[in-house]
Amino acid sequence: MRRFTALLISVLAVWVLTSSPAFAYPPTPPSASTATTQLNGLTVKAEGSSTGYSRDKFPHWHTVSGTCDTRDEVLKRDGTNVTVDSQCEPTGGRWYSVYDAVWVTDDSTIDIDHIVALSEAWKSGASGWTTAKREQFANDLTIAQLIAVTASSNRSKGDKDPAAWKPPNASVHCVYAREWIWVKHTYGLSLQAAEKTALQGMLATC
Repeated sequence: MRRFTALLISVLAVWVLTSSPAFAYPPTPPSASTATTQLNGLTVKAEGSSTGYSRDKFPHWHTVSGTCDTRDEVLKRDGTNVTVDSQCEPTGGRWYSVYDAVWVTDDSTIDIDHIVALSEAWKSGASGWTTAKREQFANDLTIAQLIAVTASSNRSKGDKDPAAWKPPNASVHCVYAREWIWVKHTYGLSLQAAEKTALQGMLATC
């Protein structure tokens, strides 16, 4: 009986691992309590000017390994059963876009979103950075700054902060707020009063 039970458990474990969808996400952000502390430590002030801003001032995507650049790495990380060719371009797989709760199988309909948009960063302090630091920010895989989502949800978001845009999928508001705060905390970026209020409201859903 024990052997049968052990075998049954093993079979069920394999079934769960192979049949359950992978809801991939970037590196797990700090807890809600830590995020609250980080949020309270950020400088609150009026948003800076967009004068001089250009995406070219945030060089991306750079090579990470072999033929794989940052975009390729995020597609591999955030997808399920992703296969790539010799140029690291996806040849198969599927992706779950957490912003709008949609599964996608065509990587051409996927965008890699900067959770804190490049222009938002520029207006929050990045205008004073070196190009090397802006490149680091635009390609940072060590924190929750990059995520594969549908192009439609990414373009709906644009460069808006949480006071103006939140993921339509409300179930991810908690983690989205924690990610946003983590990025701004890591890079010492400022935020507006309305942005802080919106983030506090999202953290309240955790």
